[in-house]
Amino acid sequence: MSLLNDLTGASPGLSPRAVFLRLGAIGALVAGTAGAFAYAGGWLSPGDLTQARIVDRFEQINGPHPGFRRNHAKGLCLAGRFESSGGGARLSKASLFAAGQVTPVTGRIALAGGQPSAADAVATVRSLALRFHLPDGEEWRTGNNDIPVFPVRTPEAFYAQLLAAKPDPATGKPDPEALKAFFAAHPESAKAAALIKARTITSGFADDTFRSLNAFRFVAADGNETLVRWAFVPEQAATAESPAQTARADKNFLFDDFAAVIRQGPVRWHLVVTLGAPKEASADATLPWPSEGASVDVGRVVVTATEAEASGNCRDVNFDPLVLPAGIVGSDDPLLSARSAAYSQSFTRRAGEPKAPSAVHDTPVSGAGL
Repeated sequence: MSLLNDLTGASPGLSPRAVFLRLGAIGALVAGTAGAFAYAGGWLSPGDLTQARIVDRFEQINGPHPGFRRNHAKGLCLAGRFESSGGGARLSKASLFAAGQVTPVTGRIALAGGQPSAADAVATVRSLALRFHLPDGEEWRTGNNDIPVFPVRTPEAFYAQLLAAKPDPATGKPDPEALKAFFAAHPESAKAAALIKARTITSGFADDTFRSLNAFRFVAADGNETLVRWAFVPEQAATAESPAQTARADKNFLFDDFAAVIRQGPVRWHLVVTLGAPKEASADATLPWPSEGASVDVGRVVVTATEAEASGNCRDVNFDPLVLPAGIVGSDDPLLSARSAAYSQSFTRRAGEPKAPSAVHDTPVSGAGL
């Protein structure tokens, strides 16, 4: 009995029944802890959706591409700064929004999809991922896309959509019946798809608008919280894509054009924050927020340099949308935690894989002037 006493911390005066009850409690604790790890790994419930299964599906759709992101695989690194207008200081205590504050920024432009060597196409969804380097080691990482809404509301719908939209090897296009069945089961996605299809497609990255799509909350110094979405709106006037672009033989023309613009001078996007009213859905990224809603221009991102992905730059960064500084917190949108978990899974896998050169062979470019 002395061994049982040592294990349980029981005093010698406890009865055998009490000792065994305490052992049972310890066993339950150990089993529960192991169960939590098993659940997180998807070991106990094969039918449950996990981050590993989401990344597995990307690999199933796109094939193996070791060392590359499982989505937005083709990209180009960038660097610059964020110049605060001071307009965000009343909404968020994050230091980058203080009037006159200049914050270093690194990031990445990319195309959606898991094919790192796919030819550029003007209609492919584009992304702008940014990493704000705040004082005292704080960071804000954000991934933004050039579509007005997200095509699904939940991680489960996203998982189903990936398979429904898988191109048929014979036609290069998704099976119409599979898409029809998906939209019948997810009418909110059918509405979102119509909005995405109707969007204006600009000539390139520099004149495109990139949106957070998910909702977040800004926390002011007094603790007041404001529901927000944001967009990076270009200073450069938007021009529509042209037939000449579609016919170009250069398969990296969108990235090459962006680097060429930077050679002429910086590219600037204004960070415009849209303020959400309580009636607006924070947990449904398929719904657009009213365009006439209140918004605040909190500053601008100035990109002054580009560089091909390589060791030590944006290639090795996980643009987790829940890496947030004090003053910004996530909302109840279920896609946020799913994105964070899937990004982590993808990062872990590619970190342990051999690396191939980036498909975008850009030499370092610094823009003229500031």
